[in-house]
Amino acid sequence: MDFISGEIIGIDKPLGWTSFDAVKRLRGAIQRRLRVKKFKVGHAGTLDPLATGVLIVCTGRATREIETLQNGSKEYIAEITLGATTPSFDLETEVDGTFPWEHITIESVHEVLPRFIGRVMQVPPVFSAVKVDGKRAYNLARKGKEVELKAKPLEIKEIEVLSFEGRVLTIRVVCSKGTYIRALARDIGEALSSGAHLTGLRRTRVGDVKIEDCLTIDKAVEVIANGPLTFPDDYKINNEVASLSEVTE
Repeated sequence: MDFISGEIIGIDKPLGWTSFDAVKRLRGAIQRRLRVKKFKVGHAGTLDPLATGVLIVCTGRATREIETLQNGSKEYIAEITLGATTPSFDLETEVDGTFPWEHITIESVHEVLPRFIGRVMQVPPVFSAVKVDGKRAYNLARKGKEVELKAKPLEIKEIEVLSFEGRVLTIRVVCSKGTYIRALARDIGEALSSGAHLTGLRRTRVGDVKIEDCLTIDKAVEVIANGPLTFPDDYKINNEVASLSEVTE
């Protein structure tokens, strides 16, 4: 491993962890291994605490590739519960409305899903990191302030129904950067003349990095602590470990 020239590490982020939590844990492990107080580590695409799956972590000079990695298409497995909505469109907040869902059939699901495939405009959730007048929308929403967000263009390449049992719909989605699967759940509920919210989300791919290529947090820390190290040819000249002090999030 050459953390200075840069490593790109696929992590299977666990439920309840923020993306920052995962980066912090790996950064700490690298700092201990290199015996430095600061080191540059970042991630390529935030994953919500209530979601699991692929989180790409970059070290050292590889943090320069973060923007390119973020632009890759993403694949998700999403569990959507019909007949109820929440302000955050997922389980972060309590149910604020219930709706009839018994009229929804697998045929009606297949009928509406093609509407969301292709280049579409999507209004982000108010409980999101989108900035409004310089402030994060979720901070305003949590304070009970009214937030109005504009629709943004994105591309959904594929939607596949994996199962539909009771009022729980599970789909596979391939989409572009900037897609909120929570907002897609909201829109699918409305298209089915009901309500819906996201009750489970797993990211299974980012670009070419698949979930089967990823390490658990604990396994990544173990590899960082015990794996063989190499250093760039110019390391002794520039001693870049000391200068890689910026944190990319």
